[in-house]
Parts: sequence; structure tokens; C-alpha cells
Amino acid sequence: MGIGKCQSFRCQRRIGLEYGLSAQFGARGEKSALNFAGHHILGISQFDRGEVDRIFDVADRMRPYAQRERRTTVLEGAILGSMFFEPSTRTRISFGSAFNLLGGHVRETTGFENTAIAKGESLYDTARVLSGFSDAIVMRHPTAGSVSEFASASRVPVINGGDGANEHPSQALLDLYTIRSELADRQRGIDGLRIAMVGDLRFGRTVHSLSRLLTRFTNVSVSLVSPAELKMPAELVDEMRQSRIDVVETDQLELGITNVDIVYSTRIQEERFESQADADLYRGRFRLNQSIYTALCEPNTVIMHPLPRDSRKGAQELDDDLNDDPNLAIFRQSDNGVLVRMALFSLILGVSDQVDDYSKPVNWSTERRF
Repeated sequence: MGIGKCQSFRCQRRIGLEYGLSAQFGARGEKSALNFAGHHILGISQFDRGEVDRIFDVADRMRPYAQRERRTTVLEGAILGSMFFEPSTRTRISFGSAFNLLGGHVRETTGFENTAIAKGESLYDTARVLSGFSDAIVMRHPTAGSVSEFASASRVPVINGGDGANEHPSQALLDLYTIRSELADRQRGIDGLRIAMVGDLRFGRTVHSLSRLLTRFTNVSVSLVSPAELKMPAELVDEMRQSRIDVVETDQLELGITNVDIVYSTRIQEERFESQADADLYRGRFRLNQSIYTALCEPNTVIMHPLPRDSRKGAQELDDDLNDDPNLAIFRQSDNGVLVRMALFSLILGVSDQVDDYSKPVNWSTERRF
């Protein structure tokens, strides 16, 4: 997969590493030294359970900074190259905010038309050039495997912000962090989780990464609810079952979302379809509203969605009438993205144990309505 450590001398020297470390950290079956510094974040297969716990522990410590109770300048002078070749609101701004909250600066480019790639420049050349301008790079690209290809030529750590229908590792981490937080309020842990994933499971990269991440935990059961044409890829279902996850596949919403702790809905990924008409065949097929939720779900079932939810008429996979339901966690989930991405930046740049050393009070009002 090309997952590994940034191999350049510049990157090694800046974060105090030596050559010769494993090119892939935390792969399943390997011992983990929990050494994130200098590594790319490209896919969930990199992480074992100990590394996931480490990320979450660091994310917990970022809360005062994300909530503007304190500020830190631990990354003062550092530059993030933000390269998004697909539309993005939450992921792009969340990554940028996370870097800014650590004291760093962000340089953005969006869309192919605004880069030299439109002139025929290769990903290799782009990576070699932009990694000379940056201390870390986050990238989103419509082609599966493209971010890994880019990272193989980068001289600084690269984080995958989504590559086609393949993976979205930081989203899976923030999703699981949210699940952990929501279940903790119910005196539960991730082991023993019951989760329903609903909607476009074929093209939804968020559920692909999340399903892989769940294999690190025990006694998990997953209900996959989708039309037959949009089923979870078979290799991911096999991977879950080989990890002793109890997997049930169904095209019936009422069967899939009963007796679960989490309902994780996804929109139809219309940008992956050959035509709008093809996507429209499935839009609104698994709509969850308050009446359906009340009738089918357990009283404390948590409702999640990676966003954006499709609020257009005929879609509404999560209806607006759920907005006041306290079990709707989609905005808490989005907020958690900043915490997790702050944790990732602090870990790959080797400053996770220095954040508080550069802490100061904020100079502005931090009151929030919600």
C-alpha cells in the first residue's frame, strides 16, 4: 500500500528520527512502539488497538484547546499543505482548524484547475515540490490509491483526507472516538458494540475505514443495511468475519436497526455513479425520521452520520425532525474531528508531549450557544 514513514533526510532530521525504522507501523500482527512521528496516515491497516487508544488519549488532552479554553503555539512556524481535489467542507476546514489551533499555518489549494496538475504535472512531481514548502500535507483525491502514490514521493508526513471510494482514515478515527464518547455516557465501552451501517456501503469510504477499525475490538456485531447493488465490498465483509465480527447483511431497514447501539447512516455517493439518474434510483430508500426511529430503535440508540447529509427533497437519509433528539450525535461527531486531527498532527510531528508547555490563556470570549 505504500504506507510508511517519511523517508527524506529533511523529515528525519527535523523530528529527530534515525533511518532504519520500520516502514509500516502498527500493522496487524506486528509489535507497536507507538511511535507516530514522521509517519504517513494513509489507511486503517496501519493501526493496532494500542495505537488507536494512543490517538484517543491525545485527542482527550486537546479538548481545552479545541473548545478555546486555552491556546497553544506548539506548532508555531509550521506549515500545513492542504490539497483537496474533491469538494469538502468539514474535512478540509477541520484539518485546517486543527493545525491552526496547534499554532501552525495552513496553505490551501482546491480543485485540479487551480494546480499544475491541470497542466500535466505528475503526482510525483507535485509531491516533491509541495513537500518542500510544507511540514505536513493533508490530501483528498478522487482516485483510490492516489494519496499513497503521492505520499511515496513526499518528503514530509502525508495524511489521507479521502481517496476515491477507498478509505478515509481520520474520519473512521473520529467516528470511533465519537462512539467511545457516546457509549461512555452509558457506562459502556467499544467492546461489545452493536452497530448498523445504513445506505451506500459500496462507495462510502467512511464505512470502509470504520469497518476495518472495528476489527481491532471484541464481541462486535455489525448490521449492514443497503440495496443489493450498494452492498459493502465482499473483501471488507470477509475481513470483518475473519476477525470474529458478527456480520448480518440485509436490505430491510426495520431488520437492520433494531437492537443496536449505533445507527450510522450514509448518503448516496452520487459522485461515484455513472449518471445522476443511476444515483436517484437509491436516494431516500433508507430514510430515518423521528417516527421510524421511535418505532424501531432502542430508546438510547445513537444516531451518527459522516456528513454532509442530503437534505434535498426525496433524499433526507436523516430527517430534519431528528434535530432536537438528544441521541442525534452528528454535530458532536463533527466537533470531535478537530480533536482527533489535532492529535494526529501532534503525533506525526512529534510534539504530543509538548502541547501544554506552549499553553496560554485565550484573549477572547469562548461562550457557545450549544
